[in-house]
Amino acid sequence: MDNHDNNNNNNNNKTPMVRIQSTVEMGSFEERSVIEFEDESLESPASIPRKKHSFHAAPHISADGSDHCYPEEIIRNSVIDSIKIVVFSAKINLLMPFGPLAILVDKLSGNHSWVFFLSLLGIIPLAERLGYATEQLAWFTGPTVGGLLNATFGNATELIISIHALKIGMIRVVQQSLLGSILSNMLLVLGCAFFGGGLVFFEQEQVFNKGAVAVDSGLLLMAVMGLLFPAVLHSTHTELHFGTSELALSRFSSCIMLVAYASYLVFQLRRQKNVYVPVSEGETQIEGSSDDEEAPEISKWESIIWLSILTAWISVLSEYLVDAIEGASVSLKIPVAFISVILLPIVGNAAEHAGAVMFAVKDKLDISLGVAIGSSTQIAMFGIPFCVVVGWVMGRPMDLNFQLFETATLFITVLVVAFMLQLLQVSLYT
Repeated sequence: MDNHDNNNNNNNNKTPMVRIQSTVEMGSFEERSVIEFEDESLESPASIPRKKHSFHAAPHISADGSDHCYPEEIIRNSVIDSIKIVVFSAKINLLMPFGPLAILVDKLSGNHSWVFFLSLLGIIPLAERLGYATEQLAWFTGPTVGGLLNATFGNATELIISIHALKIGMIRVVQQSLLGSILSNMLLVLGCAFFGGGLVFFEQEQVFNKGAVAVDSGLLLMAVMGLLFPAVLHSTHTELHFGTSELALSRFSSCIMLVAYASYLVFQLRRQKNVYVPVSEGETQIEGSSDDEEAPEISKWESIIWLSILTAWISVLSEYLVDAIEGASVSLKIPVAFISVILLPIVGNAAEHAGAVMFAVKDKLDISLGVAIGSSTQIAMFGIPFCVVVGWVMGRPMDLNFQLFETATLFITVLVVAFMLQLLQVSLYT
C-alpha cells in the first residue's frame, strides 16, 4: 500500500487513466464485493443510523481469514420492525403499490397496456428487495452457501419471468430478454460506470481487478461459443435431422455450461477466501473497527420468510406481465423484440444498475465491474442454460439458437469489452 500511495502522489499532475491492479494485490474480485451500498437517495432517513446492507453481501470474514457467521439470536425483530426494515427502509419501495394496482386493472378493464406498464413498475422494487433478503440470509449461512444463494437469486427476477414465458411458449421472448440482460450490463451499465467515474475522478486513477475481469471475460467467451454452434448449425443447414439436431446440441451444451459454472463457483468459494476489504485510492483500511463492521439487519428466519414472500409475489406479477406483452405490443405499437431486449432487462436489474454507477462515482470501479461483467457471466453461464433445461423438462423446444444476428451482436460485444479492458491495461505502461 505504501508503493500504491507513492504512485498516487506522483501521478497527481499526469493524464488520468484507469489502472488495473493484479489479483495478488487486490484479492478476489467477488470477495471484495461486500462494500456497502451507501446511496442515501434510495433510503429513508430512519434507516440511515442502521448499518447499511452490502450490495453483494457475503458473510463477514475476520482478519485472520476464518469464516464468521452471525448467530441467529443476535437479532430479535418484531413483525412490525421487520416490515419497517424490509418494506419502508428504501424509497424505491414507493413503487410497490403498482403491483396490486396492475392486478386490479387487469380484473376490471383488461387493458394490456396499463397492466404491462404497472407490472413493470411493481416488479422493480421487488427485485431489489429480493437481492437484499438474499444478502441478509448470506450472513448466517457461511461463505460457501452464501455465495451459492447469491448465484441462485442474483438474477431470480429474469429467471421467473423467463419460466412464465416458457410455460406459454414465448421462446423468443425468453431468448431476447436474457440476451438483453447481458447487453445492458456490458454496454449500458459498464459505459455509464466508466463515464460517471471519469467525470468525478478525472484528476486521479481508478483501480479495478485485472485477474477477475479476465476470468469473467473468458467465461463469457465460452458462453458465446455455446450459443454460436447451434446458430451456425441452423444457418448452414448441415444438421442431420432438421429441427432436432440443434435442439440436442443446445441441451448438451447447456449441461456443459452449467457444470463449468458450478466449477467456477467452487473455485471462487473454496479457493479464494481472503479478507473482504474495500480497496480504493487514498483509503485507509481500518479493519477491526466496530464502527465500520457491517452487520445483518434481520434474522435468518426473517430472511427466509421474506425470500419466500418476495419470490411468490414476483412470480404472480411476472405472470400478469408476460400475459400482457403481446397485447401491449399491439396497442402501444412497440415491437415485442424491443420489449424483450430493452424493457424486461431493465425491470429485473434497475436497482442493481443504478448501484453499479453509484459505486463508480464513489471511486469503487472494481465493484461496478463486478456488477456489470459478473452479472453478465451469471446470466450467460447459468441463466440461459438453466432456461434450456427447464424448457426440456416442460417439453418446450427452448434451444441456444438465438438467431445469427443476435448471436453475432453478443459475440462482438464480448470482444469489444474484453479488448477495451486489455487496452486500459496497456495504457498503464505507455
